[in-house]
Amino acid sequence: MSGVIEHVEVAVPIRTAYDQWTQFEEFPHFMEGVEEVRQLSDTMTHWTVEIAGVKREFDAEITEQLPDERVAWKSTGGTQHAGVVTFHRLDEGQTRVTLQMDFEPHGVVEQAGDKLGVVDRRVKGDLARFKQFIERRGLETGAWRGQVDRPQP
Repeated sequence: MSGVIEHVEVAVPIRTAYDQWTQFEEFPHFMEGVEEVRQLSDTMTHWTVEIAGVKREFDAEITEQLPDERVAWKSTGGTQHAGVVTFHRLDEGQTRVTLQMDFEPHGVVEQAGDKLGVVDRRVKGDLARFKQFIERRGLETGAWRGQVDRPQP
């Protein structure tokens, strides 16, 4: 497994940043390579992505969601990955968004890209585009304030 941790500071209140992040179907507006995300239920999403010319589809399950704090997920088939995004209030109008993701690169191209830091740069770029997206709008496109409790071991 490989991993990446990146963060960005956004000039919006924590609730606005968190609420926007719960709008998974908006991810193609700021995530490179994400063609479509469909929300299947409160805890399931279906993703269509294209990375380095390779198109993939997979489902991801929300494993934990605490309003204004965190959203965690894991893939349920196909591409192996899991992650968590956390939200930290810096002040009334500033929020730090931290994304941590673990993934299993497949094939020679993905393994080479991982070693060259391609995923790190992509995540950093996605967070920068999220910052631009939410700061330009100033308001979230929607919100889901429900809670998903962490599974018990």
